Amino acid sequence: MNNNIILIGMPGSGKSTLGVILAKAIAYRFIDTDLLISEQSGKRLQALIDSEGNERFLRLENDIVKKLDTSRTVIATGGSVIYGKEAMEHLHSIGTVIYLSVGYDEIERRVSNFCARGIAMGNNSSLYDLYRERVELYEKEADITICDSGQGIEQTVMQIIERLGDKIK
Repeated sequence: MNNNIILIGMPGSGKSTLGVILAKAIAYRFIDTDLLISEQSGKRLQALIDSEGNERFLRLENDIVKKLDTSRTVIATGGSVIYGKEAMEHLHSIGTVIYLSVGYDEIERRVSNFCARGIAMGNNSSLYDLYRERVELYEKEADITICDSGQGIEQTVMQIIERLGDKIK
């Protein structure tokens, strides 16, 4: 069961978009944990954060992710999954964790709907504060880091496949 591919990174790093394409390329299933959270709560992520608060959202995310039971699946996580100790331990036990590293300027360009996107963060934090806080955590949790160097999605997917090698055969 440790043949899953888990994508972590900032909101806007391409986890969901790349995840779908990667799953198709290697004939794996695809799961987006943000969609699982919305499905189980019956709310959009931002509505859930607004009504329940960041702490409740993070607990729910941790609980849902730590119970994932799947194999041969690309899993796109929410950007805040790295705060869930049990979730991250479980993800490491079921697959290879890949950090999609994207520079701050590119994240800022991609995340145009910052306030409505469903990003768990402190009230007085900026996107830059969040980026600085999380990058170190992503780097620590990553089995593999894939740097966005301006290449296209297909090239990034091929880079991931090459780095995974025999793990996906």
